[in-house]
Amino acid sequence: MTTMLFRCAVFALGTLLVLGRAGGAEAIEIKRVVSPGGIEAWLVEDHKNPIITLSASFKGGAAADPDGKEGLADMVAALLDEGAGPYDSEAFRRQLEDRVIGLGFSAGRDGFSARLQTLTEHSDTAFELMRLAMSEPRFDPEPVERIRAQIVSSLKRSATRPQTIASETWWRAAFPDHPYGRPDSGTVDSVGRITVEDMKGFAGKVLTRDQMEIGVVGDIDPQRLGLLLDRTFGALPDTPAQTPLEAAQLSAVGETFVVEQAVPQSVVVFGHRGIPRDDPDRFAAAILMEIMAGGFGSRLTEEIREKRGLTYGIYAYSLPLDGAQMVMGGVSTRNDKVAETVRLVREIWAEMAENGPTEQEVRDAKTYINGSFPMQLTSSAPIAGMLVSLQRDKRPLDYLEKRPELIDSVTMTDLKRVAKRLFHADELTFVVVGQPKDLKATAPVPQPRS
Repeated sequence: MTTMLFRCAVFALGTLLVLGRAGGAEAIEIKRVVSPGGIEAWLVEDHKNPIITLSASFKGGAAADPDGKEGLADMVAALLDEGAGPYDSEAFRRQLEDRVIGLGFSAGRDGFSARLQTLTEHSDTAFELMRLAMSEPRFDPEPVERIRAQIVSSLKRSATRPQTIASETWWRAAFPDHPYGRPDSGTVDSVGRITVEDMKGFAGKVLTRDQMEIGVVGDIDPQRLGLLLDRTFGALPDTPAQTPLEAAQLSAVGETFVVEQAVPQSVVVFGHRGIPRDDPDRFAAAILMEIMAGGFGSRLTEEIREKRGLTYGIYAYSLPLDGAQMVMGGVSTRNDKVAETVRLVREIWAEMAENGPTEQEVRDAKTYINGSFPMQLTSSAPIAGMLVSLQRDKRPLDYLEKRPELIDSVTMTDLKRVAKRLFHADELTFVVVGQPKDLKATAPVPQPRS
């Protein structure tokens, strides 16, 4: 089957799953599968198209990089499918391409992810290639230096981008003594210091069975999935070798940092502490964040873009990390409008904390959240990812069925109470990259770690 036909089949599977949820997300049946060897996965079966999609997540991403070797997680992710077992890089790629198998890895701040998509007829080969990539990566000299050069080139390009500078400065100021304060992708120097032994060590300590969540969607039954789970993941170490991540304490609270750069528009990143993903108030927080920053009609967009034309777009979102819970946001605006924009963000933040949302805002937000959620799961890949997220967040198997009711059950009293807990205008820390007019920095810009 050609790549185009394969993509069409994937689209058909995604369409099928969405249509199957016409009455709501509760139409998805999630099964808990435990392999003979004790490996657990959550499965959504669908046999109408011959495609299987798997998503897996492991604890330990960029935050697990050793000091001085920042970018290690990213480099490992880029190299696991560049040769494994008996196959060098070219041969491994040929195995994937000849069977139209999608295999990839990625690193986040806290986690490391794997993705596999295959036609059912090639599933034995696909799962074997995934096993080899995780258990027997080669890290041969040619692909290592090729990928290193690509990463270094990307780092050099991004080093002058205002958005990158603003984001890295914010995290460095907020967490100067914690792994969160380091650049996720590393630096030119740190990536240059990474060795093959470092990469093998990272894979050995992060790709472990006891801190793994797996979601599977498509043309496979529980019995066959159980066998493939043991074949694919059974050889991974059973227990982690990494030290648990310490809780992070915010260092910069309520500060304004200005990084001078000769650009016509300033880039602004802002944030403060948030609410954990397992907190009883998480549904109220989700509703409030939708009202505050859910796009057109939200308070930030209405006040800052629509009424005053200060920006083309402004955003904010909850970011519950393993070591810290954050609310983050950002905006770009003309240098002579930065001070006004920052002032407005603080005012909008404070007003929500003081008075909470309106009845109409709450009705609209609940309707949107419950109505849009099923449409976010438009194909097998996001559904597999959702299954992983549910496990990571310790949700029950029937969570999707109960979710609309949980959203609807949040009261106005809850929302006003949580608004005071969630929004802290005086704690917002801003990083501005540009040449802002009439905006005073309150602290010197923190320098990168040596």
